[in-house]
Amino acid sequence: MTPTSADTAYGYDDLRRLMSLMTGDEKHGPAATSTLDVLWVLYDRVLRVSPQTAEDTGRDRFLLSKGHGPMAYYAVLAAKGFVPQEWLPGFGSFGSPLGHHPDRVLVPGAEIGSGSLGHGLPIAVGSALGLRAQGLTDAAVWVLVGDAELDEGSNHEAVAFAGAMGLEGLHVVAVDNTSATYRRPGGPASLFAGEGWSVTSADGRDHEALYEAFTAPHPGRPHAVVARVEPKR
Repeated sequence: MTPTSADTAYGYDDLRRLMSLMTGDEKHGPAATSTLDVLWVLYDRVLRVSPQTAEDTGRDRFLLSKGHGPMAYYAVLAAKGFVPQEWLPGFGSFGSPLGHHPDRVLVPGAEIGSGSLGHGLPIAVGSALGLRAQGLTDAAVWVLVGDAELDEGSNHEAVAFAGAMGLEGLHVVAVDNTSATYRRPGGPASLFAGEGWSVTSADGRDHEALYEAFTAPHPGRPHAVVARVEPKR
């Protein structure tokens, strides 16, 4: 199944309605809604990728590491024409391409299968390295992680390696809803800053603040944006 030319593009005001079409158990609603504005600003104003360019080698890559809460991701992909709106009500059901964790083989626009914490950022590091080796320096790699996910040791290794390698094409958005078990002094920003990254923080519901943070120059260094949202309940 692939999107058709009849699919309609929607705007930000449609996202809540699109999310409401996805029902059933194991929705991980708070995990999804915490990422909604970040995802919209990225896909609407930052990422150089569309349904028409999703296979181009020079496209930007977006990796949803926080794949256990994909409803907002699916809503944004539907709003931007990657997947048909008609798929949304089947979310998580048998035979639906929209599973509780995204599957890159089934979901148009999805770069990785994700949901297991600690995988997305290391994959993004490898993607950025590969693009740099091919000379595709204009292709940016973005990965969205949660603050609790940063407890995973694989992420610490990825952050340290990317900082040492000066992976300028790598960008991380850490959505901070204060759900981490171990709160480090300085919050998630301190992890990245300590390894030589460019780091900025923004209100995760303020679209202009997010856009400014996403597009801040960071020559010679990977870039991390900590998007603060309301605490998880």
